[in-house]
Amino acid sequence: MTRVAREALRLYLVIGGLDEAPLLDLVRAAVGGGVRCVQLREKSLGTRAFVSRALALRRLLRDAGVPLIINDRLDVALACAADGVHVGQDDIPVDVIRRHMPDAIVGLSVGSPAELDAGAALDVDYLSPSPLFATRSKPDAGPPVGLDGLRTMRGRCSLPLVAIGGIDAGNAAAVFAAGADGIAVVSAIAAADDPAAASAALAAIAQRA
Repeated sequence: MTRVAREALRLYLVIGGLDEAPLLDLVRAAVGGGVRCVQLREKSLGTRAFVSRALALRRLLRDAGVPLIINDRLDVALACAADGVHVGQDDIPVDVIRRHMPDAIVGLSVGSPAELDAGAALDVDYLSPSPLFATRSKPDAGPPVGLDGLRTMRGRCSLPLVAIGGIDAGNAAAVFAAGADGIAVVSAIAAADDPAAASAALAAIAQRA
């Protein structure tokens, strides 16, 4: 049983690399447009700055009833009382997260059917096929899973699948049709001229799916 409703995973924003004020403005607009889950991913911030950013975002999202997920950093997630942690294949093991955050939402990135099978045996709440398409948001990502790969993964797993990587309003419907329960986006919202409108357009696609 997962600790997060599938509906909360339908439109999932991954964000980071911004100063605090613009970060909060962007997330506020995205949530207003229909984002229902937010992951904070900061690869270059020091721990103190990361915690400060996470605490500010946690306050904003708590008021909106939107879960906050921290990428990779269990210590930051604990410090800000985040709702969950998302990890990759080379990050902190899921069982270690569970030892410290037994009730947290835990997501795991998977890039192949073998990683999916292994991940499905762990105590995770969702798996994230990644990258689905080629993406500039994460230059070190592996080869794209593609829609055919997503269909294969869907057939092997009953856990929620949240696809990420190169997803935008032009291909989101196809991603849902291939079996995704949700889409996680970065630049489709963060780089948009109007993040609220971009979020609303993606939320409408998710709703129709």
